[in-house]
Amino acid sequence: MSLDSINSHSIAPVHLLRGPGAWQQALPLINGLCGRPLLLGRSASTRLIRKQLSEDLTNQNLAVENAELRFDCCDSDLALVEEQIKLSNCDAVIACGGGKVLDAGKLIANHLDLVCITVPTSAATCAGWTALANIYSAAGAFQADVSLKRCPDLLIFDHQLILTAPPRTLASGIADAMAKWYEASVSSGQSSDGLVQQAVQQARVLRDQLLLEGVEALQDPGSAPWCRVAEASGLTAGLIGGLGGARCRTVAAHAIHNGLTQLAECHGSMHGEKVAFGVLVQLRLEEQIGGSGLAAQARRQLLPFFKKLGLPVNLQELGLGKASLEQLQQVCKFACKPGSDLHHLPFPVGADDLLAALVSSSQGCLTR
Repeated sequence: MSLDSINSHSIAPVHLLRGPGAWQQALPLINGLCGRPLLLGRSASTRLIRKQLSEDLTNQNLAVENAELRFDCCDSDLALVEEQIKLSNCDAVIACGGGKVLDAGKLIANHLDLVCITVPTSAATCAGWTALANIYSAAGAFQADVSLKRCPDLLIFDHQLILTAPPRTLASGIADAMAKWYEASVSSGQSSDGLVQQAVQQARVLRDQLLLEGVEALQDPGSAPWCRVAEASGLTAGLIGGLGGARCRTVAAHAIHNGLTQLAECHGSMHGEKVAFGVLVQLRLEEQIGGSGLAAQARRQLLPFFKKLGLPVNLQELGLGKASLEQLQQVCKFACKPGSDLHHLPFPVGADDLLAALVSSSQGCLTR
């Protein structure tokens, strides 16, 4: 068997610490992994958290450098942080924040071959887990996804840190995690690969758990359902992607997200919020073009659930109520460009088909 025929990918972080107080438990482990880490963040909302984390690291006799991204995970920011790391002789990147900060930290560590430690401050995505990263423009438009050599060396999923995030972030994470089932089942449901089959079925179990406990988790932060849902969104979703690898693919929901990010009016919506709408549009495509009655049924099931979570279910709620036809065409052309994940659907979809699904998905959902 040639090396080219071997399916090789990184499945999971080398170490995972989860639960209340995971950060404090991780400090001795961090001390064993590095001596001069760079602590990376971005938003003002996590600045106090990062200040405390920096003090904790200093108390471990670590020489801590601090850096903040100015924009999203974009080339100009990455270059500046890499230069700081080289000047300071850092031997690790500790990325603390949301998905784009975690992606930036992973990309930098991957490029410079440094120890990578991820510390999510919300359960909005599974970016703390995966060997993948998205690159955006400085203005926030998606540009490309990048496969990395490995998952992080250490993932610290501290419930006390996650609880500091607004409930909206958990709702976003629920939508992003649920998309695993709606996308993988379409692209990989007929796979003969055993690990892919298992990943797809795990995605179904994940979806069922989130449907069962998602609303209760949002209503009672810190409760047992909240813990299960937060970990499902931030950890299990990443495990599914790691287990299934590139063969367990994203499809239209994430492609639509990528298209939506091209419009500045959408930049106030979170990743999972755009993915939630993308799931609804994908199901509409499966119904209209694929002739799937199950897709129509799934869409009817998801609509009230997404509404209870406060997720956007139409263009208006994404800030695109006054979007021009030209703007919507721009979204659809980007989502349908050659090589897009959208083309993993089992039927061909053009930009005009997507535009029709985009509009019709909104028309029946204009009131809560």
